[in-house]
Amino acid sequence: MQTAHPPSVATVAPPPPSVWRPPSLSVRWWPVFMRNLLVWRKLAIPSLVGNIAEPLMWLVAFGYGMGALVGQVNVGGAAGDTKVPYILFLASGSICMSAMNAASFEALYSAFSRMHVQKTWDGIMNAPVSLDDVVLAEMLWAAFKALFTVTAILGVMLALSISHSPKLLVAWPVLLFVGVMFSSIALIFNALAKGYDFFTYYFTLVLTPMMFLSGVFFPREQLPPIVRTISDWLPLTNAVELVRPLFMDQWPAHPLRHGLVLVVTTVVAFWVALALTRKRFKA
Repeated sequence: MQTAHPPSVATVAPPPPSVWRPPSLSVRWWPVFMRNLLVWRKLAIPSLVGNIAEPLMWLVAFGYGMGALVGQVNVGGAAGDTKVPYILFLASGSICMSAMNAASFEALYSAFSRMHVQKTWDGIMNAPVSLDDVVLAEMLWAAFKALFTVTAILGVMLALSISHSPKLLVAWPVLLFVGVMFSSIALIFNALAKGYDFFTYYFTLVLTPMMFLSGVFFPREQLPPIVRTISDWLPLTNAVELVRPLFMDQWPAHPLRHGLVLVVTTVVAFWVALALTRKRFKA
């Protein structure tokens, strides 16, 4: 007598997890961050000189050169319009630009080298470290490099007596967050890049227009109304609007709105960068 067996049911493999799933983060990002720090220590001085030389040249050439022609600039704020020396106007905007550039360079060229050329990320992920933690470490490391750069520039500005406002202590953490934001944005392009040449598009089509439309070199009131409306929502504009009043020993007029733009931009950019990096690594 034969025993009837139930029909076999084919095993269905579960679908792969979505690349858009929430970040899965842990404290294991810290060893990755420290690894980058230990490697960078060997080149700290040349790196610092390279990062601060260009913004200081902008400051000296335009601040003292053009500043002698321009004189003072009208700046609107919570206390109404205020006339400030052009070098102070330029310094308060260029330090935000320096945070943007330093974070972007590290999260693009250096991160791409570790990810694609040197395969450092692959080696790290052989240890119990997830891709999410590696991306978080790279973002925070780029933000640290930006903070290190702006701290050095801020020291030079203090030595030149451009501003001695005690509110600059508040500008320091704001500039750290600016580095976090732009490193998150840059990691999106890092995930998409096939080679170093790809980053030229980012600098030419994204960072350079933002630099000229965000009130770094001249008041945004000079812009046409439609361009100024677009400029209002640029990440660098909101960073400058937070930092510039602090250089003038004033508080920002709309700190909540500007801060919210920075936070939302950072969260969205990091999530997109993480999703695209997962897709690249098929993780």
